[in-house]
Amino acid sequence: MDVLTQQDVQKFQDEGYLVLDGFLSPEECDALRERMSEMVDRMDVPEHCRIHFSTDHDEQLKTQGNADYFITSGDKIRFFFEKGVFDDKGEFIVPREHSLNKIGHALHAYEPLFKAVTHSPKVQNLGKKLGLINPVILQSMYIFKQPGIGGEVTPHQDATFLYTQPLGRVMGMWIALEDATLENGCLWFIPGSHSDGLTRRMVRTPKGTFPLTDFIGREKNYDDNLFIPVPVKKGGAVLIHGEVVHRSAANTSDASRHVYTFHIMESQNTVWSPENWLQPTEELPFPSLYT
Repeated sequence: MDVLTQQDVQKFQDEGYLVLDGFLSPEECDALRERMSEMVDRMDVPEHCRIHFSTDHDEQLKTQGNADYFITSGDKIRFFFEKGVFDDKGEFIVPREHSLNKIGHALHAYEPLFKAVTHSPKVQNLGKKLGLINPVILQSMYIFKQPGIGGEVTPHQDATFLYTQPLGRVMGMWIALEDATLENGCLWFIPGSHSDGLTRRMVRTPKGTFPLTDFIGREKNYDDNLFIPVPVKKGGAVLIHGEVVHRSAANTSDASRHVYTFHIMESQNTVWSPENWLQPTEELPFPSLYT
């Protein structure tokens, strides 16, 4: 099936994002959610979440454990929790299925259902329509946006975290597995902001230093009135240019907002920054989209 028309491609290039309604069927969405539910039932809580808070030193260990857990998650499937879901012994104080912020960053490599969606003919076709020659998958995440506690995501550009030379080689695929509404924290975009360059970069710090990452530059203060809300029905997808400024509000509703999202990079004539937090590994080089 042809996913993108020439008009769609033009709209994406002009505005920096594009909504694709009905990208997945309701059944496909439900299958991904069911698989995720099984994974959550079976997950082991990471060690650093179990550290008993008693001293600044423990607090520091926990922070370092958390940072290390994140920075080495590119080729693994790892669990990232909302604040305040554990007591001081590391036991859940909310139901475990409501405890998670996200799971990442290699679902596309190790989970057959997520892999099938990521490399589906629809997504490959999208890449070809956008003229991508040798696109690779960088990372993937399942985002929960829990009812009542799913936090705000402040304005940012994805290329801050996934930096390439030249810029403009990274895009996100963001697929709503449930309706994303104004109430439960849909995305908001500043149309056209992808042509204004990059305001900041997250970089790895030199080996042996802590924190493990730092920022170069600062996020601008954006005028709230520039943001356009983009609610999406279950199964709809949003194509996100790596430099477009976007955010999402906190989830104040009693409905979750589950999303599967992954990032694609055109690797032809592109330099992936060795300073990015995410690095390909021997176990998992960035896989080609077209295989």
